[in-house]
Amino acid sequence: MTQTDDVDAIVLGAGAAGLMCAAVAGQRGKRVLLIDHADQPGKKILISGGGRCNFTNIGAGPEHFLSANPHFARSALARYRPADFLELIARHGIAWHEKTLGQLFCDGSARQIVAMLLDECARGQVEIALGQPIAAVDHADARFRVSWGGRTAQARALIVATGGPSIPKMGATGFAYELARRFRLKVVEPRPALVPLTLGQDDLLFRTLSGVATPVIARAGKGVFREAALITHRGLSGPAILQVSSYWRHGESVTLDFLPDRAAGWLRETKRTQPRTTLTKSLAGALPERLAVVLAERIGLAGELANLPDAKLAAAEQALAAWRFMPNGTEGFAKAEVTAGGVSTADLSSQSLAARGVPGLHVIGEAVDVTGWLGGYNFQWAWASAQAAGQALD
Repeated sequence: MTQTDDVDAIVLGAGAAGLMCAAVAGQRGKRVLLIDHADQPGKKILISGGGRCNFTNIGAGPEHFLSANPHFARSALARYRPADFLELIARHGIAWHEKTLGQLFCDGSARQIVAMLLDECARGQVEIALGQPIAAVDHADARFRVSWGGRTAQARALIVATGGPSIPKMGATGFAYELARRFRLKVVEPRPALVPLTLGQDDLLFRTLSGVATPVIARAGKGVFREAALITHRGLSGPAILQVSSYWRHGESVTLDFLPDRAAGWLRETKRTQPRTTLTKSLAGALPERLAVVLAERIGLAGELANLPDAKLAAAEQALAAWRFMPNGTEGFAKAEVTAGGVSTADLSSQSLAARGVPGLHVIGEAVDVTGWLGGYNFQWAWASAQAAGQALD
C-alpha cells in the first residue's frame, strides 16, 4: 500500500471489536486497513480475565446490557451468539472452560484470542498499521480520509472501534466521542462502569477492614447482584460491587445484604437455641470475624441475646439485610473495566451500527452506548457489533 491509497474500509482501533470487524470485512473481499495508535493489537484482551480472557458468557442476551435504548443491542446479539464465537475458537483449537455464572475463559492464555483474531485478519488480507497516532480524519465527496504517521488513506467506509477512556494506561482515550461530535452524532455522557466505589468519612470504620471479602446481595438503582463484595482501603470492590457500579449514580446509596441465606427471624431463633451467645458471635459463624465485629459494633447490641428484646433483634436483622452505604465516588476510568455511555444509539442503526445521516460511518464495541455486565458480556457485544458492521459494508 502506497503512502496515499484507496481501500474499501478503514477500521480505527485494533481491540476486540476492531480486529473482529476488520477480519469479517476482509474475508468478504473488502480491502481493509486497520489503524491503532498502540504498538500492539488487543491490549485490553491480553489483560482480561486475569490473562485468560473471559471472552464471552454462555447466557449473553440483551437483558445483560445497559443503554439509553435497552432494545438496541438485541439485533446484533441475536445474529451473532456465544455459540458462534465458540465455533470460531474451536476452528483455532483454543481450549476453554466455564466458570461461575456462565463465564467462559481460555484454558491457556488471552494471547490465543489475539493470535486467532490476527490470523483471521491475515486470512482477509487486512493491513494493520500500529504505533502511530491518527493525525486527521476528514470526510468529503463520500470518502473518509485518515492521516497517520506520514501516510494517508481514503475509503468509502470508516468503522470507529476505539472504545472508551477506561484504563487509560493501556492507551484508552475518548477519541471516538471526538469523532462522533465532529460528525454531529450525540454522545451519552461517558462514565466509569464496572468500577470500585469509594467511601467517605462516615464509613471510615469499614475501610479498616481492607482485604475482607464476603458473599452478598448488592443493590444500586435497578441493579441487583448476588456475588462477593470486597472491602478495600478506599471503599468497596469485588464482583458484586463492580456489577452495581454500572447502575449507581452520585448521590445514591448502595445496599448490601450481608446474610442473603438467612431467613427472617434467624436472630430470634438463635436467641431461643443459644441464649447465652452474643450478636458478634452469631455473626462470626457466617461472616469473616473482623467484619462481624464491626457490624455488631455499628448495630450497638451488646450482651447475651437472652437479654435483648425481640424487636431490637428484628431491627438488627433488617439492618444486616439492607446495610446502606453512601459512596462518595468511584475509582474513575483508571480502574474501570469499561465505559458506560458513549455514542448515542439514537443516531445508529441497530442492524448495521451505521450512523444515520453519515453514509459509510459505523461505530461499534465499547464506543457505543451499550455496556454489558461483568462476566464476558462486553466481549460478546464487541464480537456481535463487529460482525453486524463487517457484514453490512457494501
